[in-house]
Amino acid sequence: MRRVMGIETEYGVLQPGRPLANPMLMSSQVVTTYRALAARADGARGKARWDYDDEDPLQDARGFHLQRASAHPSLLTDDPTRPAPSGPVAQRPGVSTSLQEVARPTHEEYDDPSAANVILTNGARLYVDHAHPEYSSPEVTNPADAVCWDVAGERIMLAASRELSAVPGSEVVLYKNNVDGKGASYGTHENYLVERDVPFATIVELLTPFLVTRQVFTGSGRVGLGAVGQEPGFQLSQRADYMEAEVGLETTLRRPIVNTRDEPHADRQRWRRLHLIIGDANLFEVATYLKLGTTSLVLFVIEQLDALASVEAATGVSLRAELAALRLHDPVTDVQRVSRDLDLTAPLLLADGRRLTALDVQRVYADVARRAAEHLGTLDDETRSVLDRWDSVLERLGTDPSSCAKEVEWVAKLRLLDRLRQRDHLDWDHPRLAAMDLQWSDVRPERSIYHRLLAAGAAERVVDERAVSQAVHHAPEDTRAYFRGEVMARFGDQVSAASWDSVIFDVVGAPSLQRVPMLDPLRGTRAHIGALLDASTDAGALLAGLSGSR
Repeated sequence: MRRVMGIETEYGVLQPGRPLANPMLMSSQVVTTYRALAARADGARGKARWDYDDEDPLQDARGFHLQRASAHPSLLTDDPTRPAPSGPVAQRPGVSTSLQEVARPTHEEYDDPSAANVILTNGARLYVDHAHPEYSSPEVTNPADAVCWDVAGERIMLAASRELSAVPGSEVVLYKNNVDGKGASYGTHENYLVERDVPFATIVELLTPFLVTRQVFTGSGRVGLGAVGQEPGFQLSQRADYMEAEVGLETTLRRPIVNTRDEPHADRQRWRRLHLIIGDANLFEVATYLKLGTTSLVLFVIEQLDALASVEAATGVSLRAELAALRLHDPVTDVQRVSRDLDLTAPLLLADGRRLTALDVQRVYADVARRAAEHLGTLDDETRSVLDRWDSVLERLGTDPSSCAKEVEWVAKLRLLDRLRQRDHLDWDHPRLAAMDLQWSDVRPERSIYHRLLAAGAAERVVDERAVSQAVHHAPEDTRAYFRGEVMARFGDQVSAASWDSVIFDVVGAPSLQRVPMLDPLRGTRAHIGALLDASTDAGALLAGLSGSR
């Protein structure tokens, strides 16, 4: 059940009364406004840039590297216009492997991206991704924490928009959704650390039917069918109409069910980072909890296939064969088919000629995951909690979907929309329904339909508001995000740059910058580094302590 994971969410941005306002400029204003706000609230100092040195978005998990000249510009997220820092490396023990001496950059352009990038004290990153402000959560180890730091991102976006809107003429409204109603879709990406020795082809084969069908409980609901909502109607998922391939490297065109970007942000020999772009932005906390929890469980089964071979020997039943038998005849088309199946009864054609509904497919995955956990002795409380909720939601969706209205977002949204339609005799193409769909995801509680449900007790919570408030300012304590967040809070004016797998310090008087690599996401935790941080009066003392550690 426990796995390093995280969520990246691009927020929709709008300036009331100015439909042609530049979204990139608005997004940059959101980020820089929160930088100033955080500096006042947390005392965080400095303008650390993002360190792109270890990023390579063109490395494909299928074993090849896309040539930069052939890549769509949207794939070039590693900031190729700036040279990477270079310099001699001193092999000394550090947070993960060693401290590295890095030549201090002299290029003025190193300061430019900082205006649209903030490394937060909670270990997250807030920046402009294309034309949207994006909150990339810190690394967590379980789905409940994933919910907590994801909701913390909502509070951060709210604070930024309120602060910015206090300036006359600068009002910006943010939406946690995935479509703009004009044909564009922006992402909510999930990231899971997976053992490198699991063949990527096996992941694709055994995970794809799960991803196609999980929208029955992860969909956030959408008014309109088709990329621009050209057909009237309602569907389960906001992202479904934008999935165009089974596997692929792209994220903004020909979007795939399984993304092949091989950028682990960790020790490449040990792990890969599975980067999923098919999911919706969820406001319902149970939906996020199930999305991360069930996906982690399926990945666990895939990782443990060799260990589970003994089940076949003892029982004659192969768990791998059960999952392999779920392969869909046309998974890309089935993404849309499942999303438009409001009754959850549409049969999906499997590769072997059988037909199962999305709920049937999910029941097989849930059953296999439970049996795998029982066989391997990993059915702890966290795992049982996800499995029990998974089983319960699938059962109730099959008998009485309305009973899931506090947990499954699309069910709750559809109920409210149907009431409005029946009361005012509205067809699905009425603009009031589209407006209500947008208002659902408004980050402002006084305007958000979701927040009205939450206040009325009509949406179930996974985490309490006290934990969320803590997560706005503080990082998870059981991953390397703790080290990243704490050094930003304590020594931010001495941090030159940071990334998911390193922090670069600029200590006054030092001849060069020093990078602290963090290739193991489960080191740099409070248990590992907390005492040294507490004992360090400045970054120099911290680095000296890291150099002397064994």
